[in-house]
Amino acid sequence: MLALSKYVLIILSLVLIIRCIRSMLSDRYEPEIWAYLRYGETTYTLTHWETIIGRSLNADVRVVSPGVGRVHAVLRRNDKGRWRVYDIFSKGGVWIKSVKAGPEGLPVENGDVINVGGEKLRFREVTLSKREKLESKRTVAGLGISPAVTLLELTVFQLCLLLQHYFSAEGDTLRAIALAFVALIALEWICYNAMRVINRSGFEIETLAFYLTSIGMSVVASSAPEDMFKQILLTIAAVVLFVLLGWWLRKLDRAMSARFSVAVISVLLMLVNIVFSDALLGARNWLNFAGFSFQPSELVKVGYIYVGASTLDKLFRRRNLYMFILFSTFCVVSLALIGDFGTAFIFFVTFLVISFLRSGSVATVLLAVTGAGLAGFLAVSVRPYIARRFSTWGHVWDDVYGAGFQQSRAMSAAASGGLYGKGAGGGWLKDIFAANTDMVFAMVCEEQGLIIGVIMVLAVLVLAFFAVRTARQGRSAYYSIAACAAMSMLLVQLGMNVFGSLDILPFTGVTFPFVSKGGTSLLSCWMLMAFIKSADNRRDASFAVRSAAQDEPDDGEDEDLSSWEVWQPRKK
Repeated sequence: MLALSKYVLIILSLVLIIRCIRSMLSDRYEPEIWAYLRYGETTYTLTHWETIIGRSLNADVRVVSPGVGRVHAVLRRNDKGRWRVYDIFSKGGVWIKSVKAGPEGLPVENGDVINVGGEKLRFREVTLSKREKLESKRTVAGLGISPAVTLLELTVFQLCLLLQHYFSAEGDTLRAIALAFVALIALEWICYNAMRVINRSGFEIETLAFYLTSIGMSVVASSAPEDMFKQILLTIAAVVLFVLLGWWLRKLDRAMSARFSVAVISVLLMLVNIVFSDALLGARNWLNFAGFSFQPSELVKVGYIYVGASTLDKLFRRRNLYMFILFSTFCVVSLALIGDFGTAFIFFVTFLVISFLRSGSVATVLLAVTGAGLAGFLAVSVRPYIARRFSTWGHVWDDVYGAGFQQSRAMSAAASGGLYGKGAGGGWLKDIFAANTDMVFAMVCEEQGLIIGVIMVLAVLVLAFFAVRTARQGRSAYYSIAACAAMSMLLVQLGMNVFGSLDILPFTGVTFPFVSKGGTSLLSCWMLMAFIKSADNRRDASFAVRSAAQDEPDDGEDEDLSSWEVWQPRKK
């Protein structure tokens, strides 16, 4: 029975991943249409809430004229359906009805002519009735690949995991494991049915997250079964935070208005971490409170992306870019002070991603990389234990009872598991320090086999490809930047965990997303999923996105745009 369950787990994992890939990545691009801009004989379709107007090839609306700058203006829509146009430090200026746009921009109404550097563009917004017709033509998420069937396969996968623990666990331990898995199954079906109640059919992101969480639950059951009750409570809390953050992100203006408060909370968390944290293996990134330990830096990850993506008005207010750079510097320096250089590197890579997505400047990124290289050299010089990790890199077999103890055991255990593994709870690596956190990939390979380990990595990669794919069709640059930044953070974390435990990269001691034991890490990973969910604007896919047909302007006007319908929108 144990041998049979190994093959069943592999088959179910492959089928689940394939179904999610087909559902998430095979649909054609179906943008939402919000308004039109007519320039000469050309009509531009506005499919996003921020539209860049300029002479550049990368501009959404390209106006080739000597008086128009490369990036001249931004036309932006808010949650209430109101549009404003902003001048981006141009020489020719932006005018509507002889009124020049100032720092706060100008309101734009249906039929207005926007004068950009002497060139005229006429604006028309898609009416509510027209938007409803356009929305009805878009494909419903999950129409071809039923999310309920995929979730049912995940449930069978979890029951097979529980069956494996039946052969390795005993007595009260087995009961605790069984209750935790049953609670996890109930939780995911409650979430699915709640989404169905509000007419949301896309559930692939949650399914992949629950798949990885299930493997993480098995890791805890094997290595620390006494913590099963705590683990399921943290899982429930993580899912609740995912839903709450997704609900908060439904209104873009509300989300952006809270960025200063989130930044302040993040700074306070890091200060508390610096002052009160306990040292563990050279790093002071743990706080103990009421019998629980947690890492503030894991929660700051969420705040960092929230703040970084919400500085959209950098497009017309440069000072906010400088504030974000200062905030980033504070986070990275704070992490360096407590000795958590693995997380500091994750923050830095995320900063590069956000900076590039917001500016498109390769030179800025290269300058930041150079500065980071110098800072890294200084850190290695003043922190001896970091230098020792680098000296061990590639030489773990030279000192298997000293500096290379953990990694040599991890590689041996991963190899001993073969393709199919020894079964849940059947490995020995779980008895090595940090096996269920920093070396969890090797532990999973030992117990579940290399195939499950690779599928586990593939699940994160699928989420990453989906985040990049949705970036070009997100309603707002905020959602697109937040989704890409969240996935870059998870990808770097994944790579450092897998390659570090296998001695391909220096061992930095970071967790595998969703799988490593650790409540704060699980909370942050689920909250990062809310950013990816908010970028998914497929029809009826995301509870974090309001339906385009429901997103009605406050004035309720329903103008006749029949004269515009004969124009052919430009194909992007």
